[in-house]
Amino acid sequence: MTRFLSISSFGLVVAAIACSSEGDPPAPGGGTGGGTAAPNGGSGGTPATPNGGSNASGNTGVTGGNKGTGTTGGSTGTGTTGGSTGTQGGSTGVTGGSTGTPVAGMAGGGGAPPIGGAPPVGGAGDGGTPSAGAGGGVMAPALPPVVTSAPGAYWKTEPMLMESEAAATVTVNDTTLAQVWEGFGGSFNEMGWNFLTTAEMQSKALALLFSATDGAALTWGRIPMGASDYGMTRYTLADTGEDVQAMAGEANRPPTDTALASFSLARDEMRLIPYIKAAQNVKADIRFWASPWTPPVWMKTGFKDKSGGDSSKAATRPSYFDGGTMKSDSAILASYAEYFKKFVDGYQAKGIKVELVSPQNEPGYDQNYPSCLWESATFISFIKDHLGPKMKEMGVKVMLGTMSNAGDGGRNDLNIVTAVLGDATAKSFVSVGGAQWGVLGQQNMGNKFGDLPVWATEHKCGNYPWEEGTYKQTAPNDQAYAEESWGYIRDAIGKGKVTSYSAWNMVLDASGLGNDTSRHWAQNALLVANGGQVTATPFYWVFRHLSQYVMPGANVVGTSGGDALAFKNPDGSLVAVAFNSGAANPNYVVAMGGKKFQVNMPSKGWVTVKYKP
Repeated sequence: MTRFLSISSFGLVVAAIACSSEGDPPAPGGGTGGGTAAPNGGSGGTPATPNGGSNASGNTGVTGGNKGTGTTGGSTGTGTTGGSTGTQGGSTGVTGGSTGTPVAGMAGGGGAPPIGGAPPVGGAGDGGTPSAGAGGGVMAPALPPVVTSAPGAYWKTEPMLMESEAAATVTVNDTTLAQVWEGFGGSFNEMGWNFLTTAEMQSKALALLFSATDGAALTWGRIPMGASDYGMTRYTLADTGEDVQAMAGEANRPPTDTALASFSLARDEMRLIPYIKAAQNVKADIRFWASPWTPPVWMKTGFKDKSGGDSSKAATRPSYFDGGTMKSDSAILASYAEYFKKFVDGYQAKGIKVELVSPQNEPGYDQNYPSCLWESATFISFIKDHLGPKMKEMGVKVMLGTMSNAGDGGRNDLNIVTAVLGDATAKSFVSVGGAQWGVLGQQNMGNKFGDLPVWATEHKCGNYPWEEGTYKQTAPNDQAYAEESWGYIRDAIGKGKVTSYSAWNMVLDASGLGNDTSRHWAQNALLVANGGQVTATPFYWVFRHLSQYVMPGANVVGTSGGDALAFKNPDGSLVAVAFNSGAANPNYVVAMGGKKFQVNMPSKGWVTVKYKP
């Protein structure tokens, strides 16, 4: 027996979601963020205020922020976790709410959840009803209660749930609470913005990635400090020379600049900062963390002289940016900590609050793209004597990451993790672990980061060149990768107990190639920009099945039966996401919140069901 339940039965409003919406959606409304020093969410924005909710008490923080009175919302929070200014209002602090885009109306939700802690309680809203810890500043959007995706039929929505009395395929146990969710994210890279060659392409891509109603509603953005492997060319923020071809003896290595006289964000102003600001225009409360792929070349010794694809061959064009080992002397490490400070301060001045930094991307890998090896003792010294104290003064968290190498070439990033956790002073400065690729696989088999919460900081890009039988010269971005991606995400959340999950490249062209000089590696992305068009890949839809529906501050909850993940949002709504590898099943039943719902589950497809008891 079945019966239909309309959206109104659940207090939901139907929101039509197109698979390929054009242009930017309306910006979210004006609630302000945290107004207290305690980890409780802030008050809502006043609808009559034309510039978004002004910040009567400053953004949440240990010492609070200044009153926001300008046309762009709240001003910089000076406290340890205070908010910062942004073009469209102040961004979210670690425990604070955010100011909204400068339009009147929507309620201020609860403050964003802290990194590694319990979600804050939502504050009272003048502009509407708040939701506890929902990410600051904006109400959770009304979303269709059912959405399915399958090859050729991605993102098909249903306006109502159909109740059933049949046996459940998947059962959600919302009394079994696991880790608190801190949000899904993606990585900003120069190439992504470069491939969005028109305003129309930019608008569509940013809506698909960041819109709460028409997109993936990504919470976190990762910012590279200098060039990543998807930078247009090699650079850092304090180079003292050109990217010369590295040579034995290193006589042409650029000179040292420990005073950082060469520090500049001019290169970031060309692509990265416009990319980030455009994202803020769509999602005013987006949050940011950052990591370098390499320090300035004068802070290292050595370089990658062999091909990362075939170590029997020389690097095609050896560069001091590629590989090498971080120096360990105190003057260099102190200068590097100041480099981080200048980066954070510089971005803050642009209205971009960086809440969290990682000392190094993949410290156990040297590659033919910007990279750097670190020894455990140097990593410890940098955190406990230099970076940790300086970031603590600034109210910026430090990640023990991003760890990836789980044994390749005799190196293991988990050795660094163990060493840092074994040093009481160094450990006191780290707030979260960051795992990707091999180390994430190890995390899935049992916790490797002690009592730290763990983030999955980079999704595997697929199409691996060492798998010669399956490697494709152009990024496949196909259904097979979508299914592979689901497995990675499911295991990281369900087994690895991660509290955040980030995609790698959000946007690439059809080729998927980065700046690796010695290995052809065509990598996948969430979106592909090609021929003046932006196309969502199958992987994008899988990611969105989770990211659009799961709010920061949610709890992961238990499931049984089927291939599924489930969450309990701060507003009490339940979200179940399931994959069906077999034949289509029109009688697929999800039990949640004391009811059972029948859905038409496609073959090799996904379903998201949302219900608020």
